[in-house]
Amino acid sequence: MTKTLLKALMTSAVVAVSATGVTTGAASAAECIAPANPGGGWDFTCRQIGKIMFDIGAVDKPVQVTNMPGAGGGLAYGTVVNERGDDADLIVAASSATTTRLAQNAYAGMTADQVRFVGAIGADPGIIAVAADSDIKDLGQLVDMIKADAGSVAFAGGSAVGGFDHMKPLMVLQKAGFTDITKVKYIGVDGGADAITQTVGGFTQAMTGDMSEVVSFLANGDIRVIAVLTEERVPGFDDIPTAKEQGFDVVAVNWRGLYVPKGISDEKFDEWAGKLQQVADSDEWAQAMKDNGLAPFTKVGGDFQSYVDGLVADIATMSKELGVTQ
Repeated sequence: MTKTLLKALMTSAVVAVSATGVTTGAASAAECIAPANPGGGWDFTCRQIGKIMFDIGAVDKPVQVTNMPGAGGGLAYGTVVNERGDDADLIVAASSATTTRLAQNAYAGMTADQVRFVGAIGADPGIIAVAADSDIKDLGQLVDMIKADAGSVAFAGGSAVGGFDHMKPLMVLQKAGFTDITKVKYIGVDGGADAITQTVGGFTQAMTGDMSEVVSFLANGDIRVIAVLTEERVPGFDDIPTAKEQGFDVVAVNWRGLYVPKGISDEKFDEWAGKLQQVADSDEWAQAMKDNGLAPFTKVGGDFQSYVDGLVADIATMSKELGVTQ
């Protein structure tokens, strides 16, 4: 649907108010950009949140999902900043990976304050997985292999080199006393589904990503998750041990949320925040979190940008400590 048609629809539509009293906005069709291929975490965010928004009446028409892979999310970010900076009907899937790349200047000098972060309504536990038929049985064995020969193990992940997925195994290795992280092989692909394909196909020995990205592959028996990077085991996936249980004190969760163009009005920003809060409060989202291994994590509205700014600063510091950036 073109921007011209969207604007025409927005002009002629009647503003609707939900049963909870939250303004749902005009009856134009909203668009959610997933900055990766279908099947990954950003795609999940757009499709699940968009579907629930429509199901609970927060929007009047189904949310259109556009997959825009490229540059680890940088193509979508640049498109929003440079071409669609005032599009009030546009939302974009975001996560800890987004802020990681912004912290590491991976988006060609773009910064977190060039968009408006609406909020996050779930935390996706980080995981490390191997192919179902892999000889690697647990996290300790994987770490020992790398310590013995760093070149013997390659990871695939849905973030760019130096991104959040890349950092997860590096944090584990750091806890194991392994410091020569530049020798650890990592292949950055566009989304978790592609990372799983690399690993199942034998091109890499392991993949690093998030629980929501691997649920269907886990159910199909394609992969085996050898560690979840949370404080405690994830409900519904109780047979998967944490990294902490295996002697590596690492917690790495990936929040799931949205950003919007910076040039939209405060009123429209507040509308999107209200819609996202409606999703967070819904039974449908509670079920989606349970089905996909997400943990509750709700930060919605004006204070979320401050949270993001702090997160960017923290990740920048950690990246330097890990040797990922200068």
